[in-house]
Amino acid sequence: MLIAANKAVSIDYTLTNDSGEVIDSSAGGAPLVYLHGAGSIIVGLEKALEGKQAGDELKVAIEPEEAYGEYSPELVAVLNRGMFEGVDELAVGMQFHASGPDGSMQIVTIRDLDGDDVTVDGNHPLAGQRLTFQVKVVNVRDANPEEIAHGHIHGEGGHHH
Repeated sequence: MLIAANKAVSIDYTLTNDSGEVIDSSAGGAPLVYLHGAGSIIVGLEKALEGKQAGDELKVAIEPEEAYGEYSPELVAVLNRGMFEGVDELAVGMQFHASGPDGSMQIVTIRDLDGDDVTVDGNHPLAGQRLTFQVKVVNVRDANPEEIAHGHIHGEGGHHH
């Protein structure tokens, strides 16, 4: 069975950056299970997997525009510590939900603390990076109607309600 829209796909993968550092991997754990065509994984990887089948292995480099986008300096802001009321201790690396410029929710990460100035960054941590995936397709099956309706895979390696 070939990978196409509305297929439940299981993959083993290792994700590295341009320096060869491992960013994420399914090694030692269960394969990643996703619904192909539902936007569950980055566009570039989904395109590379289209038409593959169980047993296929590939190595693919994905440019930022088909991964997490280019790094956008406009998503960095300096806020006053007072905007974080209810949080006793702020630290670099902490993440918070915030309203984006278009009103949607986004995650911001504290990048710097300087007195009452808190620098937050709304870019994805992997924005602006070329990502390399080493992938082995473990399994491909038809997604069931409920999985298609929900936009994700249920059960082993998938979403649990």
